[in-house]
Amino acid sequence: MQDGGHWADEIRFLSYNVYYAGIESTPEWSWDSRRESVASTLRFHRPDVIALQEVWGDQLPDLRGRVDGYEWYGERAAGGEHTPVGYRRDRFEREGAGVFALSETPEELGSVDWGATYPRFATHVRLTDRVTGTTLLVVSTHLDHQSEHARVEAARLLVDWLTGTDDTVEDGSTAPIEAIDAVALAGDFNCTPGSDPYDYLTSATPLADARTVAASPHHGPSVTYAGTAPDDPDQVSKRIDHVFVTPTVDVVRTGVCAYTDADGQYPSDHLPVVADLNPGTGDES
Repeated sequence: MQDGGHWADEIRFLSYNVYYAGIESTPEWSWDSRRESVASTLRFHRPDVIALQEVWGDQLPDLRGRVDGYEWYGERAAGGEHTPVGYRRDRFEREGAGVFALSETPEELGSVDWGATYPRFATHVRLTDRVTGTTLLVVSTHLDHQSEHARVEAARLLVDWLTGTDDTVEDGSTAPIEAIDAVALAGDFNCTPGSDPYDYLTSATPLADARTVAASPHHGPSVTYAGTAPDDPDQVSKRIDHVFVTPTVDVVRTGVCAYTDADGQYPSDHLPVVADLNPGTGDES
């Protein structure tokens, strides 16, 4: 039995940095010019779970009005982005959710530390799958784009929260990574495989990069960042968007989607990352 082009017991997970509204350099990169093609990308893939980054102002209401069937959770500080999570309301029931800042004071949304340029967040949502009964913890996040120190410390905070060793974040002492069937941590990490933040995330927890453990070969480009000006030497294509999963998740396939709009332009400076997952069926040993 299939639903929306993928097996009904699988979860199609999509992570997408949609590019801030309000910082466009040309009319083509305005949110008014891009919002329908971003929404079209979501509608086409029909993901069961969506993790977004760089969502600002009216971007989420715009997408909510154009993509039916989803409940959303997210919270933003004044003047900043947020990293909302969307999930199919007919597929999942939300059991809990929260947001914390990637800073020394996680409960103070909007706080900035470690040399970060902007406030950064992690949005977490606990879902129960109505099809399989498994529980899934989804975390959408965005690490700083300039400070390596901030990325390392943010990775450390995420690991401490997931493993229950951090007592400054709500629910931190409950060890979410052990108290739930499956975990998917996704977003724009602004770091490539082999970097210190990436290595810390995959070595200090049982998390693995979904692309490296997928049963099928990766589909699409190897990079996830395309930029807004391909001829700009400062905008080098690279793989900085990732989906990390626990060993309890069987990763069926992964892909990066290099679709353009009718005029041949990408809807965002990042490309969507898609992973088809079977939570609760992986190897826990």
